[in-house]
Amino acid sequence: MAIAIALSTVLSFIKVFQMPQGGSITAGSMIPIIYLALRNRPKVALTGAILYGIVQFMIEPFFIHPAQFLLDYPLAFGALGIATFLKKYPFVGAGIGVAFRFLCHFLSGFIFFGMYAPEGFSPLYYSAIYNGSYLLPELIVTAIFIYILSKKKLIDAFK
Repeated sequence: MAIAIALSTVLSFIKVFQMPQGGSITAGSMIPIIYLALRNRPKVALTGAILYGIVQFMIEPFFIHPAQFLLDYPLAFGALGIATFLKKYPFVGAGIGVAFRFLCHFLSGFIFFGMYAPEGFSPLYYSAIYNGSYLLPELIVTAIFIYILSKKKLIDAFK
């Protein structure tokens, strides 16, 4: 678990693109956490994913409200651990984990960051576009690496 968190943290520093109010496209920082989820039981997977979210907060803290903290860090990153429940379907598991991460960031963006939406632009659309613009590329990178790992038989769950 510690190695996956550390590797995800290191990869999170390699930013391809940084969004102005948080969020970035990285060198696949979700991959080690999803790999952890696909190889371990739920307690390990979810604990590791939640701890990774807390580490992300410690590195780049952005705090407005306790609910925003919960949505943007432990819940959003913890959602990646959901892949543990779909070990036989790793792409689906990764996709659902990232979708739930998106949902957490989307809700946080709508509730707490809607003020950043351009004049006349719906905070709902703004939050969806803002968070989707970095999470969709992250999902694509993650899916590519999960495919490579599955072909190399590095994830036991793919057998």
